[in-house]
Amino acid sequence: MNTTPTTEDRIWAVISHLSSLAFGMGILLPIIGWSDQRRKSNYASFQSLQALGYQSLGFTIWILSYLLLIIIGLSVMLVVSVQAGDGGGSGDLFLGPGMIVIFIVVVGFFALYFLLPIVAAIACALGRDFRYPIMGNRLARYLGYESDQKSEEQEWLVEEHEFRWVAAMGHFSILVMLWGMLAPLTALILFGKQSLFLKFQSIQTLVYQAGTTILYFAGTILYAFGLFALIASMGLTGQSEGGPPFGIIGIVISGAVLVLAMVIVLLIPLLHILGQWAGYRVLKGDNYRYPLVGGLVEKFLSRNPSSEENPA
Repeated sequence: MNTTPTTEDRIWAVISHLSSLAFGMGILLPIIGWSDQRRKSNYASFQSLQALGYQSLGFTIWILSYLLLIIIGLSVMLVVSVQAGDGGGSGDLFLGPGMIVIFIVVVGFFALYFLLPIVAAIACALGRDFRYPIMGNRLARYLGYESDQKSEEQEWLVEEHEFRWVAAMGHFSILVMLWGMLAPLTALILFGKQSLFLKFQSIQTLVYQAGTTILYFAGTILYAFGLFALIASMGLTGQSEGGPPFGIIGIVISGAVLVLAMVIVLLIPLLHILGQWAGYRVLKGDNYRYPLVGGLVEKFLSRNPSSEENPA
């Protein structure tokens, strides 16, 4: 059997990889490509799932590395500037070149994220079996994909691992603000009736991500309200408007609101970490349940069974 990619295979592979350029909004396209091509083409299915991983797991690793790089760069620049000032030199001499170097590194690292999908799309357009660094070969082994396989009967990708990969990428996509919810939503719409496992994981991921997003916006609104209330109470000149009693009450209320907003802001990263942990657990073979959310979703599904569902 000749496994050379057809034109349709290449088109889906190219679309899946280029969807990364939409910076989150295109995360549903690899799932659609995988849905359309699974049991038709291992090549297109693998490339679509690989592109999905790049937009979720890859984005997670990229954004964390990006933040770490910025923190290290700013810390080094600050230390050098302080030492220059203590030595009698001018910190500005180091600050200017330092800012230029950081700008180049930040922009270059940002461009690298978009460069890889473009290279992948070009390679797939030429019919080549592209693999992302680090992730590609591991995913191929996980799915049982062999690009040079030639046999009388084609062995499809491991279905259980396909579903687990899609479910896990839904968890990892929590760092893709708002658009990350498209991953579990698309998986639920396309495969909710075929896999009870994928249906459960997709629903609980949607609920969890929606709750985390709402909490994030609530914290932002509370912070803005608290800051506005504090300024209104103190006045632009530092004097309370409306007399001391009203000023003190306003300061207390705004202070409480700002503390609450700070607690929410500190909670969000912990919720993101839990989402990453959920994705890891799913890839390792667990039917992970979020605290509270998982149990509620499980009860909901048990009260609304569907005879069309087949557990994966």
